[in-house]
Amino acid sequence: MEQENITTEDKIFELYGDYILNHGERPKNIYRFAKENDFEEKDFYTCFSSFEQVEKSILANLFDKSVELASEVNSSDKINSKEKLLNVYFIFFENMTMNRSLVLMILGNGKLHSAKILNQLKETHRQFIKTLDFNDWEMIQKAKDDVKNFHEKAREEALWIHLVSAIDFWKKDTSTAFEKTDIFIEKTIDTGFELMDNEPLRKIIDLGKFLFKEKIKKN
Repeated sequence: MEQENITTEDKIFELYGDYILNHGERPKNIYRFAKENDFEEKDFYTCFSSFEQVEKSILANLFDKSVELASEVNSSDKINSKEKLLNVYFIFFENMTMNRSLVLMILGNGKLHSAKILNQLKETHRQFIKTLDFNDWEMIQKAKDDVKNFHEKAREEALWIHLVSAIDFWKKDTSTAFEKTDIFIEKTIDTGFELMDNEPLRKIIDLGKFLFKEKIKKN
């Protein structure tokens, strides 16, 4: 009897994550990975084209699940776009922390490698940002016209750079429960927009103090 294909993306995520955590490296090849886990190689290719794509998808999947988990509270009319973004980010970093060893292995140490692995997450993040209405963002409401009319692609890129910087901070964070990462996210979320305005000083000064203290502690 032909083997039933019960392989799913989630199952491959689980098997792949378990493998690299236990072996400290990628499987030798897809054929051996499939055989050792009792499914057909062709079944792997119905979900992914390579191990690298699995890694990219794991990170994007964590973000998708975070958006889904935040959707109930974010559906309230009383929640503005900034709060929706923060809700998703806090859940996302909680999910990252729950899978920290795996995520750190996937991201690796090289910046070029990390940037490549984050490609799919970037697109997933962009799709989420497009759902937000920035007209209800208090900081933008009070800003000058050039901020209000901030080009959509530029806004998406600014918020993506912010998320990448938060991930980089989280990778290096040694605080209990990674609470300093939460502080970093809260203190920096408006900065990309505020730098275009004439009144960015308070938050930038606060951010500068926070980063200075962190640098002193590390030295």
